[in-house]
Amino acid sequence: MASADKREHLYKVLVIGDLGVGKTSIIKRYVHQFFSPHYRATIGVDFALKVLNWDQSTLVRLQLWDIAGQERYGNMTRVYYKEAVGAFIVFDVTRAATFEAVQKWKNDLDSKVTLPNGKPVPCVLLANKCDQAKEGLVNSKPQMDEYCREKGFVDWYETSAKENVNIDDAAKSLVTKILENDESNEWEQDSEVVPLDAKQTTQKTGDGCSC
Repeated sequence: MASADKREHLYKVLVIGDLGVGKTSIIKRYVHQFFSPHYRATIGVDFALKVLNWDQSTLVRLQLWDIAGQERYGNMTRVYYKEAVGAFIVFDVTRAATFEAVQKWKNDLDSKVTLPNGKPVPCVLLANKCDQAKEGLVNSKPQMDEYCREKGFVDWYETSAKENVNIDDAAKSLVTKILENDESNEWEQDSEVVPLDAKQTTQKTGDGCSC
């Protein structure tokens, strides 16, 4: 049934990756359309809210969690990851070591948070600072496509917070997947409710007869 009111969704999205890959810059660009070359390293976790008028009937609020890249915060990530429904993993195309760490972050994510159906949360890989000289696998799009298929990423984008390249497109890709999962989960819940109600009705009738 169509409703004149907008459906509102609040989604928690993680932004993770090694120290200095540009996580904070990407969030600032996406939420505030702002870039600065000077940011202090995030300590622990920071937050930002992005409101999207997705379509005529849907309002999406994204709560973006900017999680510190320092290794020593790894033991806190289970708390930070809780109830997330999507994630960006970010690496710096100018530092191949940050790409090598991507698998660690993906494994950490998949081991600590899942969707209600037990599947991994959708994750988009961001190859950031693409306005600069690139190192390693990111120079080959076919190899990156294959890497993302193998590692379970729903998509990947070359991004630049400085030049505002592909950040909106990457977010649109992730939110589309989150909405698909949400609708699928609602459908599964609705389909479970019908037989449950029917069973309860039957039990009540039986109880009434036995009294």
